[in-house]
Amino acid sequence: MRRALLSLLLAATAASVALPAAAQTPREAKGFLALFAAPRAQAEGAERAAVKAAVRAAMAEPQRGRIWCVPFARKVSGVELRGNAKTWWDQAKGRYHRSKEPRVGAVMAFAASGAMPKGHVAVVSKVISDREVLVDQANWERNRITLDTLVVDVSAKGDWSAVRVANAGGTLGRMNPVKGFIHE
Repeated sequence: MRRALLSLLLAATAASVALPAAAQTPREAKGFLALFAAPRAQAEGAERAAVKAAVRAAMAEPQRGRIWCVPFARKVSGVELRGNAKTWWDQAKGRYHRSKEPRVGAVMAFAASGAMPKGHVAVVSKVISDREVLVDQANWERNRITLDTLVVDVSAKGDWSAVRVANAGGTLGRMNPVKGFIHE
């Protein structure tokens, strides 16, 4: 909720402020707009720090048996959903904000596929660009927690409906279907 309010406030403020007449060149305009980008960058930095603290806490808990993506994503994100990852998108409807926009701390909800019949969930740890994010996740690599894994949007429309995830060797793996992002 706090993240959504901050984003709305920053967007409304930036949209409602006209550039001063003195800011006629792109360089001057960029400097003026940087005044609004700085708080957003600070907020994203604070959100990333909060995600990383939650990851450290989750990793510090003793593990019994197999490590799964669902309990890890729940602990790190604060999104209180249960059941197989493939059900999270539908469960979130009416309870959490769902979007096609990645934000730090949001849960990326992968759809079920032949390679992932139960789906998958991961937590966005950093937004690099409109089509690249880093995620923290469990059990992408069997029974391991992987941090700051690169995920690239490869969908034709740029809507995050299909992604490739970096594998242990650093190359991008198969195409995976994604339903979207669940925000607390």
